[in-house]
Amino acid sequence: MGTTPRAEPNLLGFRVNHRTMRADTRRLAELLDRVAGGELTYDRRRATALRTYLGLLCDGIHHHHQTEDDVLWPVLERSAGGEVDLRDLSADHAALDPVLDEVRAGADELVAVLASGAPDQGRARTVAGRLAATLARLSDFLDTHIEQEERLLFPVIRRHVSVADWNSVERAVRRGGSIRFELPRLERYAEPAELAELRAIAGPVLRVLLAVMRPGFRRREAAVFGD
Repeated sequence: MGTTPRAEPNLLGFRVNHRTMRADTRRLAELLDRVAGGELTYDRRRATALRTYLGLLCDGIHHHHQTEDDVLWPVLERSAGGEVDLRDLSADHAALDPVLDEVRAGADELVAVLASGAPDQGRARTVAGRLAATLARLSDFLDTHIEQEERLLFPVIRRHVSVADWNSVERAVRRGGSIRFELPRLERYAEPAELAELRAIAGPVLRVLLAVMRPGFRRREAAVFGD
């Protein structure tokens, strides 16, 4: 008699979330390069919108990796035992927060430079260049870390972690995020087939939430990236 296949965790949400963090950080680094090069002029309003966007991005990245430390790592240690060594990935998480702090500080500085009655555009371009470099470093860091994490951990999760435990990890990730920021960004970076699968999993509520949140998010994007 055949054996019923073991149900595996669905890693799609994590995979798209990872892609979103990586792609958005790279996109912002390229944007700030354009500001630094004088191709795009920022005023105080746009710099303030950028600071808010970057703050939400950094908060989301920190929350995601903190949840991995606090929730996913214990699940893996309980489920997979000695099959996985989390020390290097944990060290990456510890090294990540200072870079996120640099991003926040760079955004604050850009707003401060542009807040005066006669902003110094030359200095603003210099500050934007430093911020672009920090974002590029963050993007490189995320690329390396996430590729290693998915290569090492995703097979272990599929083999050893129960669907119930995985669902608890995903709930913890969702609880700490800004849904109005995170959900429309997932829609932006998900492939059409992935988005269709996410909608099938979540049901009609996802379509309703996106319809409500999409216009506000697009206004936020336009303020930061331009129309």
